[in-house]
Amino acid sequence: MISSRRFDGYNLGHFQKDLVAGLVVGIVAIPLAMAFAIASGVRPEYGLYTSIIAGIMVSLFGGSKYQIAGPTGAFVPVLLGVVMQFGYEKLLIAGFLAGIMIFLMGVFKLGRFIKFIPRPVTIGFTAGIAVIIFSGQIANFLGLSNLKKEESFLLNMKEILLNLHTVNIYSVLVAVISLAIVILAPRYITKIPGALLGLIVSTLFATLFFPDQVATIGSTYGAIPNELPTFEFPQITGSLVIELLPAALVIAMLGGIESLLSALVADGMTNGKHNSNKELIGQGLANMITPLFGGIPATGAIARTATNIKNGAASPLSGVIHGIVVLLVLVILAPYASAIPLASMAPILMFVAWNMSERKEFAHILKTKTMDSLVLIVTFLLTVFIDLTTGVGIGLLLALVAFVRLMSRTLKVSKVLPDPIDKQVKPEMVYQGSNCPQINIYTLEGPLFFGSTERFEEELEKILRSKPKILLLRMSKVSFIDTSGEALLTTIVKQIKSKNQQVLISGLQHQPKELFERTGFYQIIGEEHFFSHTGDAINKALSKLDVGRCKGCKQFSFEECTTLSQQAPKPSVMKQNRKQELGLT
Repeated sequence: MISSRRFDGYNLGHFQKDLVAGLVVGIVAIPLAMAFAIASGVRPEYGLYTSIIAGIMVSLFGGSKYQIAGPTGAFVPVLLGVVMQFGYEKLLIAGFLAGIMIFLMGVFKLGRFIKFIPRPVTIGFTAGIAVIIFSGQIANFLGLSNLKKEESFLLNMKEILLNLHTVNIYSVLVAVISLAIVILAPRYITKIPGALLGLIVSTLFATLFFPDQVATIGSTYGAIPNELPTFEFPQITGSLVIELLPAALVIAMLGGIESLLSALVADGMTNGKHNSNKELIGQGLANMITPLFGGIPATGAIARTATNIKNGAASPLSGVIHGIVVLLVLVILAPYASAIPLASMAPILMFVAWNMSERKEFAHILKTKTMDSLVLIVTFLLTVFIDLTTGVGIGLLLALVAFVRLMSRTLKVSKVLPDPIDKQVKPEMVYQGSNCPQINIYTLEGPLFFGSTERFEEELEKILRSKPKILLLRMSKVSFIDTSGEALLTTIVKQIKSKNQQVLISGLQHQPKELFERTGFYQIIGEEHFFSHTGDAINKALSKLDVGRCKGCKQFSFEECTTLSQQAPKPSVMKQNRKQELGLT
């Protein structure tokens, strides 16, 4: 499954670039992996395990050349909710099930469909997740104690307000130092990642000047082991699968979306092109294997992937090296990580939340003052105040309603007649004193589907009231018809045929024609009533006229009308007069 083509022309120079990029990304990943694990309600080393295993596997089996996988902020509210409701052990099972789902998405080539999620929904839930991450670190930033951990955003905010009197001034000082370095380091010290530098400096400051005065990883979670956990396959039962299926589905969808978004960012930075389905297969495999070693769900990390590219990565080997770097740090430096204050990590996560908030895109969509703005706001608010699943679900439903509403307005139905000057059928000819009582010609433009059938029905009521002998529908501009549109047409045809009247259709496109053949509509209306050109259809309509009704008619809708209104013409005369209109479409 590992494509050798990704290493075509690989040489020592490329390896050196991958080595540098992998080293930098590995160092960047360490504080983020621990911070995201803690924010998700699990021990920090589980985040490191995830970066190691998932990072290596996605690089080897994924479909993006530069993708870096690991724990991400997008997962924080989801994983925290699962841990609080089911516990860490069941989180591993949910992650394993999610891995199977993501893998199957790739196998069944569903990668391109995941990318069809509307932008307002994506921005809405991403901004909502950013708010949850940011607010979740306020307690650690201030060093608050005696807080009850709640799933609800509002309840967590209430807990913070009730415990503001427990602010630890030492924690605030450590957090401010870490935050200042995280913000300023990229401007002045570009060689060292700001998150890592802020973590080291603030930890040393706390250790030297006020030891044992702030909560640390060690005092909260215990010492971090300097080895990988042993392989352990979870005991999965049918009832457990049913219980965890909703959580696994959310993890799978979010993981798939985030990984493909990250791959798209990588494509934009490198002018490359990833394989969506292969990427999902790689992500699926990673999320199936990682939980077996105690790791939490992983996905493509946009910031780390961008860092990988900016530091000159030449192949997926940089992602493998990134995983090895995290492993070496875990084995060698794990005991020292226990001394890191939680207040040092809080600003790192807050900064990540600020950067992932998509605030510019959020404001841009709001300015449009369209249905997209409503979709954005609803998705955002529901993600923050209820949960991510509800936010995305309602957001998608609203986006669908908005789309249907918009598309329903694109269907245009207009009554037309031929213009004797340029031989084109035009709506304005109907309003210039010509309106054949026996032949009604209508042009349909736009999709005829469940959302636009009401518009078509309104026009058809007028048509039926006029009782035309022949109804000609020009459908060359109808690119799509669904079964709702086909059912409406079937009803109309049956009503018209029951009154000894006829329906003709011209210019039918491929998709409608294929649907009509499958549903039997083609047979109901009769194959001889379908025409490629409107001119041919009009010839057919004229041959079916009740010439008795034509006598004395002053509408003169067609060239033949002058003759027909005086006497019944011979068929050969009618045919000759129609030759000029055979090119109508």
